[in-house]
Amino acid sequence: MAKFIVRRVLLLFLTMILVSMAVFLIAEASPGNVARNVLGAFVTPEQEASFLAQMGLDKPVWLRYVYWLIGSDWQARKKIGLPLKRIVTEKDFVEWWAVRQDDKLVRWKLVGDDLIAMVRHPDGSVTREKDNDRWVTDENGVSAFWGLDNENHAVMWQKGADRKVWTFIMGSGWKESSGGPIKYIPLKKGFIRGDPGVSLRTGRPVSKSIFVRLRNSLVLAGIAFVLVMPLALFLGLLAGLKEGSLRDRALSIGGMTFSVIPEFATGIFLILILAVWLGVVPGATVFGEKAPWERPDMLILPVLTLTLIELGYVLRITRASMVEVMRSPYIRTAYLKGLPYWRIVSKHAIRNALMAPITVIMLHVNWLMGGIVIVEVVFGYPGLGKYLLNSALNKDINALEAGAMILVIVAVGTQLVADIIYTFLNPRIRYT
Repeated sequence: MAKFIVRRVLLLFLTMILVSMAVFLIAEASPGNVARNVLGAFVTPEQEASFLAQMGLDKPVWLRYVYWLIGSDWQARKKIGLPLKRIVTEKDFVEWWAVRQDDKLVRWKLVGDDLIAMVRHPDGSVTREKDNDRWVTDENGVSAFWGLDNENHAVMWQKGADRKVWTFIMGSGWKESSGGPIKYIPLKKGFIRGDPGVSLRTGRPVSKSIFVRLRNSLVLAGIAFVLVMPLALFLGLLAGLKEGSLRDRALSIGGMTFSVIPEFATGIFLILILAVWLGVVPGATVFGEKAPWERPDMLILPVLTLTLIELGYVLRITRASMVEVMRSPYIRTAYLKGLPYWRIVSKHAIRNALMAPITVIMLHVNWLMGGIVIVEVVFGYPGLGKYLLNSALNKDINALEAGAMILVIVAVGTQLVADIIYTFLNPRIRYT
């Protein structure tokens, strides 16, 4: 079993790499302009070029993938010639600083032709001083310098270039300034070191935004899973025990009805009945800064919608598996031996009948985490599926990659759990 788990973990890493490559290539080939998606249709070509350079989107796709995977600080460190340090301030902002020979943290700003070093002291205060000795002049007489700016970029300034730069400030718009860098390297540690980057759409760290969405989806998926799976298994087993009976027909038709109705139709129908006509529950999920469990009344409709959708599908799979098992030769042999009916069902039939439903259930865990986009959109639920949809529509590659990696982990992890459960349902199954 230990070797099997190790192989599954290695498979997980390989799958994550392949999926991340595929997502990067698909996002690159998809239509749309990231700058215009984020900044609006009236952005000028100069502003668009400045935005793409600052975000590192003007670099080749393979290099952007390397930056996303293993980070870019290693290349920036070579350019600057100083160690780099990533700190989190008291206000929870991420800042990159270079470490000078005196162990003080420093960043730079270009004012005219003067390099201004901003030195951060241990108490958090920042002082400014001229640092023109760092200019490096090449054989053509051009003076340049690689350093860190205030926006977490490794940049190259060129003396006398006086390049215009546009910085987009959320809520304020574009701010134009002079003394812009010639080249940019956006700083990040990389996904394998726990830094999926900054969202191009919101300007916030992806790790913080996606954690909230993941938490919300876990709450919704967990409640739906706990409610629907035991109920669907019980009803499916009950229907399969008496194939062709009135009970079997009623449960099968009901399950088929719920499974074929589209999610949005089920959700809208429940909103009309329970929220509009009866007014017993809210018709939308508006949490604000609250966690979902602080407003359980807003979870009723999304959970009920998922329950009805999942109930019919899992019920019918379980019913079909139970019918097949009850027709098996060993069940007939147990009857001929004179074993009591419920002992045959509980000791011989149920375990084998659960093999197929367990696989389906584990696959649906992944769907409950990221595939319930329609349900989340109908109710305005701030979950992972809706977050990934908005990220895909805006080509927000950092957010899209992080969400895809979470879904890969869930998919491979749930299948590993299913394989372990098989060994308890059928002792003959062993993994070597």
